[in-house]
Amino acid sequence: MKLLIVEDEAGMRENMQQLLLQENYIVETATDYHSAREKLGVYNYDCILLDIGLPGGTGLSLLQELKKEGRTDAVLIVSAKDSIDDKVAGLNLGADDYLAKPFHFAELNARVRSLLRRKAAQGSDIITVQNVSLNTINRTLQVDDREIDLNRKEYNIIEYLLINKNRLVNKTALAEHVWGDNIDEVSSFDFIYSQIKNLRKKLKDSNALVEIKAVYGIGYKLTEL
Repeated sequence: MKLLIVEDEAGMRENMQQLLLQENYIVETATDYHSAREKLGVYNYDCILLDIGLPGGTGLSLLQELKKEGRTDAVLIVSAKDSIDDKVAGLNLGADDYLAKPFHFAELNARVRSLLRRKAAQGSDIITVQNVSLNTINRTLQVDDREIDLNRKEYNIIEYLLINKNRLVNKTALAEHVWGDNIDEVSSFDFIYSQIKNLRKKLKDSNALVEIKAVYGIGYKLTEL
């Protein structure tokens, strides 16, 4: 899953990023209002960790703009401002949760995991489509209760496609989900093609009742058989 941390304090930002990277999330960062706005204008995220006090603007203003645009990214406000007014304002503007600093990183991880679970799998740790089940906690894929061996990128791809089942996923969005900020260093999408090819074979060999269809020139869609 792809996260954006919007936090101006360097030590806090780096600590949060390292913690969440250890949980196998793709984690990008922004240091102020304008850099966050720029990233959000280009990329979609599964969850945004948003500080209220930012150089160049406020996190609440950014949140208000996102909601006006109809964005569905989950938003966790992470702020040193722990007054009731700030909390109520954030939640009324559409934030999904609020965590006051200082906090234990275990609690941050639990809050993020809860939001992503709620967003991606309607409150469950398991995403199930036909005879295919993805455990988002253990990061394992099973077909008819038999575990399928996946590398990290294969897992990230199948997770994204299962979450977006029956929807056409643009290949650029899929590449960004797998590579995050490093996508700018990639000269072609050949790495996506090879991972998709491997996934198709693994799904077919295990008699999965889903398939990954290519839509020429656009992207991919996971459909049920």
